[in-house]
Amino acid sequence: MEKKQPAVNQEEETITLLGYEMIRDILIPNILGKDTDDILYWAGKELARKFPLSTIEDMLIFFKNASFGHLTFEKEKKNQMQFILSGSLVSARFKASTDPSFKLEAGFIAEQLQMQTSRYTEATEEIDYKKQLILITAQWDEKDTAPVDQPDTFIKLD
Repeated sequence: MEKKQPAVNQEEETITLLGYEMIRDILIPNILGKDTDDILYWAGKELARKFPLSTIEDMLIFFKNASFGHLTFEKEKKNQMQFILSGSLVSARFKASTDPSFKLEAGFIAEQLQMQTSRYTEATEEIDYKKQLILITAQWDEKDTAPVDQPDTFIKLD
């Protein structure tokens, strides 16, 4: 049985910030309560499995298209990569909420890199309220070579 990939609409559409904020920063935390951050992190990993991307460049494009914010690749070390999440949507979330969560985005990055590198990967985020940006650091253990589930195909974004 052939596995179908979800369709990715790359056309520009305007989302209302109010609708996004109501769902993301009000409704979801209200429903999930104290488990919000943990569940959003794992939800981000699940979203990554539904939209497997083959390159970091595709991840940067996906973040823009998904209205997650402007993701930039910052630097790479032996066992980690760092990204910065910023932009007008991120700034608006800082203004609308005193404690916005970016665990969904961190989980998404962790799973994408795990699929791309075949290494178990986790990501953490540091929120800079003053600059209104998020530093997301993804790390893996070079010695952990256990097999990682790979998608049948990756989505290529242009």
